[in-house]
Amino acid sequence: MSTPPPEQTAASVVVVDYGLGNLRSVTRGLERANADVSVVDDPAALDDADGIVLPGVGAFGDGMENAGPFRDALVDAAAGGRPVFGICLGMQMLLTESEEAERAGQGDARGLDLIPGRNVRFKGDVKVPHMGWNDLDVVRDHPLVEGVDGEYAYFVHSYYAELDSDDHAVTETEYGTRFPSIVANDEGNVFGTQFHPEKSGETGLRILRNFVDICAEQ
Repeated sequence: MSTPPPEQTAASVVVVDYGLGNLRSVTRGLERANADVSVVDDPAALDDADGIVLPGVGAFGDGMENAGPFRDALVDAAAGGRPVFGICLGMQMLLTESEEAERAGQGDARGLDLIPGRNVRFKGDVKVPHMGWNDLDVVRDHPLVEGVDGEYAYFVHSYYAELDSDDHAVTETEYGTRFPSIVANDEGNVFGTQFHPEKSGETGLRILRNFVDICAEQ
């Protein structure tokens, strides 16, 4: 799939730096998608952005602890209708909770609860982590996935979203079980990818450009 050049739809996007994000590649991908990008470590800096990206690599409990100072600002931004985009661990942090924290002995580590659901570990005979390229089956209309049905994205994860409502799944992917690979809230302004769009070639760039377009319309 060839991604067309970006139109004049630049938007201001902040990437949240809470110590566990893949900041350089995410920032570079957003810049290629025609966004004006700032990496921020101050919750107050979220107020002026057209859109917010919550990246993440690592464990759920550590992520929620590190991102604690941003919790209220992220919840307020979501309630105000601004686009909030979680990537990989950042997507999992949008949910209510994760069994990963329990397995790691971190107790009741609560997510942002912007999309009701729980992260669970892959079971059965599949190799964990799920690593490599896999396809995206669009199951819900959303501007983030314009032009990407059936395309492939790059995954690295051991846990996946078990949603309270199937309506919150935007795409699904098969790996031993069928799991939500892109999720979104009812309003559509809070969404996340279990895969890494910044590592997913033309498909990922198309998703990032779609995100910038969403932000530009705010």
